[in-house]
Amino acid sequence: AGYGEARYYAGVARNVFGRTFESGAGKLSLMTREPSGVVSVIVPWNAPVTLLVRSVAPALAAGCSVVIKPAPHTPLTNAAVMACFHDAPSFPAGIVNSVNEFGTEVGGVLSSHPQIDVISFTGSSRTGKIIMANAADTIKHVSLELGGKAPALVFGDADLDKSVAEIRRAVLALNGQMCTCISRILVHDSVYDTMKARLADAFAAVKTGDASAAGTELGPIIDRANQQRLVGIIDRAASEANMVVHGGVGEGELATGYFITPSMFEIDDVQHDLVQDELFGPIVSLERFGDEAEALAMANATRYGLAASVYTSDLNRSMRMSRKLKFGTVWMNCHNRLLAEVETGGYRESGIGRLHGVEAMNDFLETKHIYLEAES
Repeated sequence: AGYGEARYYAGVARNVFGRTFESGAGKLSLMTREPSGVVSVIVPWNAPVTLLVRSVAPALAAGCSVVIKPAPHTPLTNAAVMACFHDAPSFPAGIVNSVNEFGTEVGGVLSSHPQIDVISFTGSSRTGKIIMANAADTIKHVSLELGGKAPALVFGDADLDKSVAEIRRAVLALNGQMCTCISRILVHDSVYDTMKARLADAFAAVKTGDASAAGTELGPIIDRANQQRLVGIIDRAASEANMVVHGGVGEGELATGYFITPSMFEIDDVQHDLVQDELFGPIVSLERFGDEAEALAMANATRYGLAASVYTSDLNRSMRMSRKLKFGTVWMNCHNRLLAEVETGGYRESGIGRLHGVEAMNDFLETKHIYLEAES
């Protein structure tokens, strides 16, 4: 995926155009695009190559230099990417730079230093707010892709076999540690009981284990702290909601690693923090709706707006729902189809700006107006 991002923006770099406008006789305006300057790229651990390259590639295509702060969990992966830049014979020294740290001091400098012009950050909404506050003193341009709480809306006329398969895959993507993972399943009354039973069977059958082993569907959580955090969430769901599939740390060999098996719980309170908060693990809520209006109200009820998916055989309903859902991406009868050529980003607390596609270049370019009056 990272390679595809780099190839795509190598092509986009040849298609950065300005425009001209003649406002009157001999009065010519030229609008040119220029690099914004120095970009700080701060990336998380869950997809350390792809999420790095998708910010660095458009920044370089725009003509900017870059300072990277990788996640402390993935220093060797970041070092391998940096070696690729270093070993490219045509790549100027000092254009791409990287600084590692375990804490937050470097991140604070990169989000507040007056010589940093743009911040491209992918991570939690909480950290994104801190970065925005740090950037405010020097009025930096910020591009933020933040948290998500992606709902899947399943209507009565949906292909249930396909819906279950897509939802299962999208809940388990990156072991549930992905901002676009499905974390809420909203199901119409007419198929609720059927979907509940099918999903329960699907999640109970997930093969959890060594991520490099053939047939494994769910690997470990990133570290023990996050494993224990998810155990606490599962315990809360068991006491405050109705557990349909009760996951946990697993048994036998699974107990020796940072594993969490899938959980699904029923809940009817959209204001509950189990519904409102990003859980970031293989834990999903199951919620019931009666009609389109209720489905929309429920789906739009959180402060996040990154991604959603709709499952129905009615094309008109698909389009109605996609227009009214307050999410940056809405997939139809599928989920997590992410492309370098197509913009990705969120509404509300899921971020500002867009990555991927031609619009990603806008974060790293300034538009300059040059005005000329020709002598008569």
